[in-house]
Order: sequence, then C-alpha cells, then structure tokens
Amino acid sequence: MGINALTPPPNSEAVHETLLEFPDNRLLIDLCGEFDRNLAQVEHKLSVNIIRRGNQLAVVGDGDARGQAAAVLQQLYARLESGKTVDAGDIDSAIRLGDSGDGTGTRDGDQLEMFKGGQVEIKTRKKLIEPRTEAQKEYVRSLFTNELAFGIGPAGTGKTYLAVAVAVNMFIGGHVDKIILSRPAVEAGERLGFLPGDMKEKVDPYMQPLYDALGDFLPGKQVAKLIEEKRIEIAPLAFMRGRTLANAFVVLDEAQNATTMQMKMFLTRLGEGSRMVITGDRTQVDLPRGVNSGLADAENLLKGIDKISFNYFTAKDVVRHPLVAAIIEAYDKADA
Repeated sequence: MGINALTPPPNSEAVHETLLEFPDNRLLIDLCGEFDRNLAQVEHKLSVNIIRRGNQLAVVGDGDARGQAAAVLQQLYARLESGKTVDAGDIDSAIRLGDSGDGTGTRDGDQLEMFKGGQVEIKTRKKLIEPRTEAQKEYVRSLFTNELAFGIGPAGTGKTYLAVAVAVNMFIGGHVDKIILSRPAVEAGERLGFLPGDMKEKVDPYMQPLYDALGDFLPGKQVAKLIEEKRIEIAPLAFMRGRTLANAFVVLDEAQNATTMQMKMFLTRLGEGSRMVITGDRTQVDLPRGVNSGLADAENLLKGIDKISFNYFTAKDVVRHPLVAAIIEAYDKADA
C-alpha cells in the first residue's frame, strides 16, 4: 500500500499546500495520534499547518518546510505500515534524520542486520531501540564495528543508554559472555560522608543510572538473576584493577571523573573477545581541583589508533526534554 502525494500545479503561486493521501484510515488515525497530537508536534517543529480532509492531509506552509513535513508524514506512515508504532520520540527522530532510505553497503562483523536499508536498530528483550540523530547512528555503528569506542558529549545525548543497549543486544545474541558496567564513584560536588550498609549498598547510588538503563532492555527478574550469576556486573571503577576482562562487553560511564592512572588501568583490562565503550562529558568533571581527567588524556593520546573510534555529540543530539538542549547551549555560550 502506498501514499499518493498530490502537489499543486507548478505555475500556481497562490497555492502553498501539499496534499498527501493515505489509503488506510486506521493507520491514518494512528498517524494523527490522540487529539491529533502527532500532527501538532510536526506543526510545531517545522512551522507548518496540517489540515485533515477525509483520508488526506494538507500540509500548508513555506516550500522547504512543507516538503520536509510531507516527507516526515510519509516516513511515519510507512513505519506504521511495517507494524511499528509512532510516538513522540519517533516523530522527533524522523524530523532530525529525514529520509534515511539509502543503503549502507556491507560491513564486517556479525551485526549486518542492524544496518539494513540505512536504518540502525538495536533489538533487546523488552524493546527495539532506534537512534534519533545522525550522531547517534554513527555512534551505534562504531560500537558494533570497533573493539574500543569513545562517546563524548553533553548529558542527555544517549551515550550510555545506547552503549548499554548494544551490550544487551550482543549478550543475548551470544557474541559476549557477560556485561560489565562501571563508573567512578565520585561525588558530584557534594560531601556525602559515610554511607550506611554493606559495600553494595554504599556504591549502588552511584551505579543507579546503569541499573535504570538495564531495566529498560531486560526484564527485572532476568537482570537480578544475571547479576546473581555474575554474568552482569555493575561495579565502581576501582574494582577493575588487576582483572582481565575477556569475552565481555564493558562500559565505563562518566569517564571524565576517572583520573589518568585510572583510565590507563581500565583501558589495559581489555581482553580477548571483548569490546569496550568509554562515555563521558568533558564539561562535568567532578575531580578535585588540579587532578587531570583521564578522558581528556585518553582522547589526546589514542586518536589515530586503528580500531579505536571517537564519536562526539552536541546539544543538537539531546533526546531528553527540549529544555535540556537549551540549558546546555546556554552554559556553552557562558563558557565561551
């Protein structure tokens, strides 16, 4: 089933609308969303008006915006035709990425199915993850094709979330035997004192974002069982010393808070059959004054080495609340 696009005559300057015809009314209802909220999101993002006329949508606005909005609606309808759903995140992704129907060609490795038709999809037990920006797409490709990858950028850009999703995908696919998630146990400018409880209870508050990410991709009971069997480990960076991490997918989060010596220690844990991802935000270093960030040193020392990739994110890649991007840009301007 297809979509009929009825564009105005080329010589008609008085008409500034594009008509799109959708043959399946049920899918059209899903495309519009409850109370037409999906259409409202496209209108707001692209500064157009969308008018529903039976099984047609009329897109009214300037030429470029009108064309982009029409392409987004067609892309979302095709997504519905394939059996997928459409939510606010999918609309945001379609607007950011545009039509990405070009193929990517063949690649080395076992994850070719992730890149069919130019799309990048990460399958986990609970959901299908799709990168929402070009930077995120390139980052995910790097995670599948490089043994050591760095993701550097501001908060809310999906660096850790996508890394954990890829870790879960490779684990359930049998490509690695275990998942190891780590971060430095550094207080964010606060003095928390002595925390009560055993060692696990003391460090769990620092590790909670990693537990949250895992919970999005695996059922809670399965996560608990895998942690009990030590097939998933969530531990502070200091616990990595002296180990060789073989046949594992290893993620170091908040790497800007690792010292130079800690970073060197961690990087040299890489063993046979393993993949390692380092994520961090250079603007949120919580180390004591005068202590160099190991992330900055690694970035300077390791660039240019084969099989090590560096992917960078900006405020444009933020996929949290829209205000987060505005906040990051405001701070960047102040720093500049």
